[in-house]
Amino acid sequence: MANTRSARKRIRAAERRHVRNRAVRSAVRTAVARARRELASQALEAATPLVNAAASALDKAAGHGILHPRNAARRKSRLMRMAARAALVVANPELAAPSHAKGTGRARTAVGGGARGGRQAAKGRTTRAGGKPQTKSTRQAAARAASPRRGGATPAD
Repeated sequence: MANTRSARKRIRAAERRHVRNRAVRSAVRTAVARARRELASQALEAATPLVNAAASALDKAAGHGILHPRNAARRKSRLMRMAARAALVVANPELAAPSHAKGTGRARTAVGGGARGGRQAAKGRTTRAGGKPQTKSTRQAAARAASPRRGGATPAD
């Protein structure tokens, strides 16, 4: 526990700031979530004031030191990018992503895409069914199973 009057006062002040900052962060998250929800439903007329309110809330939180300025900038950028994408999709419906797409739409493949696709391709790894990387041991096991001595098919067949 704090030993001096000034330390006790700092604890009380920190608690007040903590409560206020938590409320502001919650309000910012709510504003961003509302804007994203409207953008996802592609109701641009209703989304525009919500996007502006969310951007303003992020700026104010950053200005008051509740959020880091780069954190606020990143979140505003993502929101604006989503708004621009929604406007494009409304203008040209063929640009809409297929309903089965998940996440960012980048598939994990051995050729450059995905989380580790580029590095796996550089290491000589390929993908097998299910998108899982084929390691050296699984390649060797497949080669042994397909060898002519074990009754498997040869590439010359």
